Amino acid sequence: MPGERIGAAWRKLRREKLADREFRRSAAQNPLTRPIATASARRLFDYTAGFVYSQILKAVVELDLLALLADGPRKAEDLSGPLRMSPEAVKKLLDAAAALDLVERLENGSYEIAALGSALQGETGVRAMIAHHDMLYADLADPVKLLRGEAGETRLSRFWPYAGGGEVGEEGAAPYSELMAASQTFVADDVLDVFSFGDRNSLIDLAGGDGAFVETVARRWEHLAIAMADLPPVAERARQRLAAAGLGDRIAVHGLDLFADRPPGEADVVSFVRVLHDHDDERVVALLKLAHDALTPGGEVMVAEPIADMPGAARVGHAYFGFYLLAMGSGRPRTSAEIAELMERAGFWSVRTRFTRGALPLAVITARRSSEGPMWRI
Repeated sequence: MPGERIGAAWRKLRREKLADREFRRSAAQNPLTRPIATASARRLFDYTAGFVYSQILKAVVELDLLALLADGPRKAEDLSGPLRMSPEAVKKLLDAAAALDLVERLENGSYEIAALGSALQGETGVRAMIAHHDMLYADLADPVKLLRGEAGETRLSRFWPYAGGGEVGEEGAAPYSELMAASQTFVADDVLDVFSFGDRNSLIDLAGGDGAFVETVARRWEHLAIAMADLPPVAERARQRLAAAGLGDRIAVHGLDLFADRPPGEADVVSFVRVLHDHDDERVVALLKLAHDALTPGGEVMVAEPIADMPGAARVGHAYFGFYLLAMGSGRPRTSAEIAELMERAGFWSVRTRFTRGALPLAVITARRSSEGPMWRI
């Protein structure tokens, strides 16, 4: 079609011109095109320098630098002792953190926490993820080998033992359960800001980890009957955690293998929070069919996870989670349409997608079970 040919010709011309260094220099000197050329050049350099930025962020978190500035501005020499490094090194770190908008340099040479730094300080889960990234960076040391399947066993595959279908004992469950609990707390609030249980009576949360999500649900909706399930060693951790939180009698915790056992009872809602993207398609369909069987007629499945086509957060899907899951050895980021298709294969209909607005962008995707039950199974 003429429109397609014109579009293809334009894209070809654009590729040729942008590959020409002299053209880019001319564009940078022209007042009309300078903003675009400059922004593109800086964006490209930011991609090049991204690893350095992330390591600065790691140093800020590991040294708990922002906590030292929480009570007010400090100078580099004031922080030298607590950080056990020279004033010159402290200043270098502070200047780098200021360049990343985490702190702000004042006219008198002191530094105070900036708005973005305050947000980071308030997000325990984000700081836990930053600390956890040592393993991801090690696995990405040779991304080409990883893509070709030549990297061998990765650190992330050992950290998430269930991803490869291996046995998960108490020792193996503890590290990843702690990370999920730290990050799940802020995720839970974001999810529940767009999905309400006000008109529901019961919930089963599958692969619920340490129970952070169901704890948040229980505190918001006291009328709700709640159960959760995960692998036995993980479920035991959840049982202890919820009991310590005073919710042991309120939330039923079941230890089971979701790929081998039936769900515990039935509910109006079955939820998966950051679960499906860990698994390949056939296993996802199996989990969704499990949820289908655990729902009351007309009940609803609720899936909350990062998606590959989330507006304004495309890098989170294919870039971050695409390579994280590649290193983990299981699963993939999916678009909302791909998740909807898997839901339909499991017998669901009336798929709806909403988006959270928190630190970790998530889609909350819901679908209904037919009031006729299995007749909708595909």
